[in-house]
This record gives sequence, structure tokens and C-alpha cells, in this order.
Amino acid sequence: MLQALAVDWSAFFADSAVQTALVIGVCAALINANLGVFTLLRGHAFAGHALGDISSAGGAASFLLGISALWGFLGMAWAAALAMAWLGLREARERDLATGIVLGAGLGLTALLLYLAMTTTSASGSTVTVLFGSLFALPPSLAPVVLLLTFGTLCVIVLGYRPLLLIAADADLARARGIPVALLELVYLLLLGLAAAISAMTVGAILATALLLGPAGAALQLATRPVWAFLLAALLAVLAVVLGILLSWQSYYWFSGTSWPVSFFIVLLTLLEYLGAGLWTAFWGGSTWTTAAPPPSACAEDC
Repeated sequence: MLQALAVDWSAFFADSAVQTALVIGVCAALINANLGVFTLLRGHAFAGHALGDISSAGGAASFLLGISALWGFLGMAWAAALAMAWLGLREARERDLATGIVLGAGLGLTALLLYLAMTTTSASGSTVTVLFGSLFALPPSLAPVVLLLTFGTLCVIVLGYRPLLLIAADADLARARGIPVALLELVYLLLLGLAAAISAMTVGAILATALLLGPAGAALQLATRPVWAFLLAALLAVLAVVLGILLSWQSYYWFSGTSWPVSFFIVLLTLLEYLGAGLWTAFWGGSTWTTAAPPPSACAEDC
């Protein structure tokens, strides 16, 4: 019993699979947390969910074609993001219609590619891997690429922070101020596709939305200023990923040589964070900054 509860930290950090999982998992947490705040403020939760699901077609294609899972997930997520942008995302009704059309086509393609991967290759576990993730099975060679993509994404978020937040508050006001709204919306969608792809590799395509929306939703309930929402979301996402990896690794000793999936623990922890934020808000008062899109005046003063 004591062995099941005690953590051998030296063995944990010395494990190469754990090292890769921590690097890629933390990168996924940082990207998804920051883009998750923008996604909730803009009312694009359905689009974020759809990109995660659609990226599964790229994951299935990677098994079928023998290419890197990252480029498979990312290529399909970006193709879906471009399709959504082309079909229209300005009005909520148009956005949901475009997202639904692309989502249906993407899931149909996923079904076909998974069938071909299972029947024409030796990838018998491709369905479980694509849908529910395989964080401990990711090759170490992916870590430098994911680190570079994460650094680039965070740089774009920092540079575009104010205009993106203003667009979330009032796109018409942003246009009146000369901000290239259409270009920034396309950039945002491509970054959201990147977040969905990396999240799909960590927790699986079907669970990717949890990492995108859970920490961000919790942070928006607690933060008193926009910038604190982004920082708190990042902290909560990283905490969920690191603890999820640790619990999955430690569960080997709980069940006599059988580990529970890391995606289960990460998603469970993001749920607990969101519920905990809701309880904190209910008993000790919520954020003084609205959890919906902030008014233009607030954005201009506090962004």
C-alpha cells in the first residue's frame, strides 16, 4: 500500500517516456490554455471542438501512410480551419453551420481512413491511439518540433494580444480602428488548429476539447483582469497535465502492473478545476471581469 502511494521521483524523471510526455504535454497545455481563453470569449467553443475531432482524420492518415502523427493531425486541422474560414465565421449562425458541415465531412473521412489503416496495415490499435491519445508513446524526436511550434504560437499570441481581444469584444469596432480583422481571424483559426492537433496527440482527438476549454473556463470565472485569465488558464492547464502524467505513471503500482490512461487523468483534473472554480465563485464571489466578451471600453482600458 505504501509503495502504491509513495512516488519514486528519481525513477519518474529518469524515464525517457515521461520526459517526452512532460515536454509535449506542457507545450500542449500552454497553447491550449491561451487559445482557449480567446475561444471562449469569441464564442467559438464548437469550432474548437470540431477542429479536435476533425484532426482525427489526419491521425488516421498518419497510420495509413506511415508519416509522423504530428503532421497528420496538424495538416488535417489546418485544412479544416481554412475550410471554416472560407465558408464563413462572422455570424454565429454561419459559423455553426460552416463548422457543422466541415465536422461531418471530417468525421466521415476519419471513419474511412481508420478502416483502411486497420485492414491494410498492422496498426491494429490505431483507433484507440487516435481517439484517446498516446502521450507516453510519442517519440522523443517530436519534442524539439513541438517546442518550436509552441514558442512561435506564444509569440504570435503576445504580439496579437490586444487586437485579438478587441476583436473578441467588438469586431466592428476593431474594423473601424483599422485592424485587419479577416487576417487576424484566419491566423487565430490556424493557431486553434495547431492547438487542436497537439492536444489530440496528448489526450486524443475525442477528448481534445477538455484541455482547450476546461482550464480557460475555470480561469475566466476567477480572473479579475484579462491578462490574469490567460496566466491562470496556463497555470491550471500545466498543473492538470503534469499531475495527470504523474498519476498515470503511479497507477502502475496501484493495479499490479496496469496503468490507467494518462488522458483519463488529464481530463478528470480539468473537470475538477472547472468545478472548483465554480464553487469558489459561488461561495466567495466571482470575477469582476465578465466571463463573456468584455465591452469595448473594458478592453481598451484593461487589455
